Amino acid sequence: MPPISGPARSAALLTAMLLPLTACGGSPSGKAEASGAADGYPVVLRNCGRTVTVDAAPRRAVSVDQGTTEILLSLGLQDRMAATATWTDPVMKGLEKANEGVKRIADNRPSSEKVLDQEPDFVAADFESTLAKGGVAPREQFEELGVPTYVSPADCTAKDNTKDGDGVRTGALTMDSVYDEVRDLSRVFGVPERGEKLVAGLRARIREAADGVDGSGTSVLYWFANSESPYLAGCCGAPGIITRELGLKNVFDDTHEEWPQINWETVADRNPDLLVIGDLTRKSQTAESAAGKIAFLESNPVTKTMDAVRHKRYVLLSGQAMNPTIRTVEGVELVAAGLRASGLAG
Repeated sequence: MPPISGPARSAALLTAMLLPLTACGGSPSGKAEASGAADGYPVVLRNCGRTVTVDAAPRRAVSVDQGTTEILLSLGLQDRMAATATWTDPVMKGLEKANEGVKRIADNRPSSEKVLDQEPDFVAADFESTLAKGGVAPREQFEELGVPTYVSPADCTAKDNTKDGDGVRTGALTMDSVYDEVRDLSRVFGVPERGEKLVAGLRARIREAADGVDGSGTSVLYWFANSESPYLAGCCGAPGIITRELGLKNVFDDTHEEWPQINWETVADRNPDLLVIGDLTRKSQTAESAAGKIAFLESNPVTKTMDAVRHKRYVLLSGQAMNPTIRTVEGVELVAAGLRASGLAG
């Protein structure tokens, strides 16, 4: 969903940072290449069209999107994080204590100055648009200062981000892209065994959640935000992972846009059996909270007669569970539980 700007940094900062880290250009993948050093460095990653070289384990990383922040916290790397930014939800359960010690420099996208004031030695983001013109700053700006950057492979694998909106999927996203990110970041920080353990745990949770659930014959709609012109999930992003794992049918699987804006008349006409509703705490769009969305659905003359609304078949998800993050697993679990509770689990 829509991620938010910043100018350049002075030469004085470059002198102050004295960082030994570099990055340059390459090809779109999240795969790590083998390195020759005995301690595992330099780590060389092919990431979203670039080759990123990290010469030493970061000590002052800045994660400018919540998804990458929660991966780093899940890997136990809070002591290596200088700051975080851009939050749609409370931190993932179990990470509250780890998150307490990490400075939040902005609830939405920070300026490049705020990021660079932290003297980062590594900058990570969920979305290409975050580290681009109009976002925090282009990746080149950080790299010119000797700061390696990393973007979640899930946002650039089989995806075209060159058009307006939130991008268009050219192929179905899978959890493999998220697992690649976990492995990449664990290698960058020199803790690859933690990455493998986290991936194994995520895989096991999906297997357990989907066990015995057959959603075939059940249609679903995913609503992220905005009541006037709602952002609804297309076929192939993170909600597509949930849909496929549980055998559901997304009523808008005929669009490859990540989050197309679709009018309510069209939604009512497709009349989904189940509504998966984003429950966000940010305040940048209308109807961010689940309560606000449900109040709209039950009072709007176009939507209140829909089957799912009349029967109150709602599943509430965090925004992060609807983005391609480790919390997409949480999305699979909660939608599976909602199907069981609604008698739609097969």
